[in-house]
Amino acid sequence: MASNVTYHKTEELPEVIPVFPLRAALLLPRGEMPLNIFEPRYLAMIDDAIRGERIIGMIQPDPESSEDEERPELVRVGCAGRLTAFGETGDGRYLVTLTGVSRFRLLEELRDDAPYRKARVSFEEFVADLAPGEGQENVDREALLKTLKDYLTANSLEADWDGIRRAPNEALVNALAMMSPFGPREKQALLEAADLKSRAEILVAVTEMELARARGDASSSLQ
Repeated sequence: MASNVTYHKTEELPEVIPVFPLRAALLLPRGEMPLNIFEPRYLAMIDDAIRGERIIGMIQPDPESSEDEERPELVRVGCAGRLTAFGETGDGRYLVTLTGVSRFRLLEELRDDAPYRKARVSFEEFVADLAPGEGQENVDREALLKTLKDYLTANSLEADWDGIRRAPNEALVNALAMMSPFGPREKQALLEAADLKSRAEILVAVTEMELARARGDASSSLQ
């Protein structure tokens, strides 16, 4: 989904942003994340973001934290997205889309009167995120597609192969990473990958381990 704003330098991004903690959620640069917003604190966050710079940081709670904690510790790296679509449902919910802009490092969490969480962040080390397609020529596309095909076959799933073949490497790697069914630690590893090539390699490795584990379980069940 296209954004009306293009960011060329990290200095163009805000130093303080609202953060949305969501376990096992992964937003990546230029990826699209649809969200169904219904909690009052996050409805307020969306209202304020629309009035402001439309930037929201997606970040995971620390994997060691309990899901029952009201305010769990956060991991140190998240991804900021820009609100690029907004709709009201008529029953008090918002349907929004965040389009990924850049990863950030959380420097400190702030406390104020807002019902949602805010943080001071730095985008400086992730300046390459602002360059579309950066490093995509280094991705082993053949290995990625082979692993994807193996995963789909093992799980009896279909895919739009025409669309997949047309997709540039960046869009393909990031979309597959975001849609992957893996847990918080794997999602965080995909987020923090040094570059697109590394992210693709992590995605292939984690998928192959999952396939091997599934084959092992299947073999055990037949014995």
